[in-house]
Amino acid sequence: MKDLNNHLDVLASIGPAVYTTSQNGTGVDLRGFDGAVCVFESGTVDNADADETYTPKVQESDDNSVFTDIAVADLEGTLGPMVDDEIQHVGYKGSKRYIRSVMTLAGTTPSFAGRASVIRGIPHRAPVN
Repeated sequence: MKDLNNHLDVLASIGPAVYTTSQNGTGVDLRGFDGAVCVFESGTVDNADADETYTPKVQESDDNSVFTDIAVADLEGTLGPMVDDEIQHVGYKGSKRYIRSVMTLAGTTPSFAGRASVIRGIPHRAPVN
């Protein structure tokens, strides 16, 4: 059996909570790892006015200060608007040192219960835990 526990590291970028405004997650340092996946999880989202949207994306940075959207060519998979009780993930294959998750809320009364994590993998040294 392969040992994933000692070769993956999971970090929160957007902590679990109920949000009513857009969120920029905490940057995650990818130093010492050659792979990363960003995972977005939703619980209940408010669609009462039928115009609310919950759009995830991932950004990258050289310095953990100035973040920009990641080019489609540097992502593995795609993200789309989130609905109730959903999990979406996208891999990062770019070259920047930091990435963060972003959740954009829009509409009349947005309310998003959820979180986003970054899973770092392919470590230069294991175990990572």
